[in-house]
Amino acid sequence: MTETAVYLQPAFVLQQRNFRETSLIIEVLTRDFGRLSVLAKGVRKAKSKTAGLLQPFVPISISYVGKAELKTLTTVEMADSFAKLTGLALYCGFYVNELIGCFLHKHDPHPEVFVHYQSCLTRLAQEATLEPALRTFELDLLESIGYGLHAETNKSSIRSVSYSFDNDRGLVADAKGLLSEKTVQAIQLRQFNDSQVLSEVKLLMRQVIDTHLQGRQLKSRAVINKLIKRSET
Repeated sequence: MTETAVYLQPAFVLQQRNFRETSLIIEVLTRDFGRLSVLAKGVRKAKSKTAGLLQPFVPISISYVGKAELKTLTTVEMADSFAKLTGLALYCGFYVNELIGCFLHKHDPHPEVFVHYQSCLTRLAQEATLEPALRTFELDLLESIGYGLHAETNKSSIRSVSYSFDNDRGLVADAKGLLSEKTVQAIQLRQFNDSQVLSEVKLLMRQVIDTHLQGRQLKSRAVINKLIKRSET
């Protein structure tokens, strides 16, 4: 296997874990090379100037080398200014990171997902309503990897007023379905300003994501639910 050297690749840290006494193994989402793991040597030393940059939701440019799957970080720079995620938005950001870890294979480039991720972080930081940003990212992520939701054309002369989700066919006309025609249209347009639409899409996306995860639990989802319940009491 030949040596790989990548210079100043746009990236975001998804998660990190300690390695030995002074280093970190960092999982990053890169624009052109997808999700990968990088060894950041010595960044936990007291005098390290890069540790503060290697945090989730900070736009960075990284350079790395290596023959093995685990690359070695050589440089890291701040790529752009950014708005910090706080409160519930911060935990929503970790939920988005967990989705990427579950659905994107390592070293599988999806530049469009990187763009969707940037957009989602911007919306989470700026919008008072977080759910439209999350629903949009969920839909865009699944579409990028081939799990997009498409409404099955209704062949009858009477337009369907409701739909349901079928794992093989997507959104199908169903007289007993819980999705309204309005919601299906909103999904295609990514417009989630209506409260009823947003409620229906949230339930749908939970069903769709859980179907593809095949029983795997999202830790961040449980944390968010607890925070929401706590705020309502």
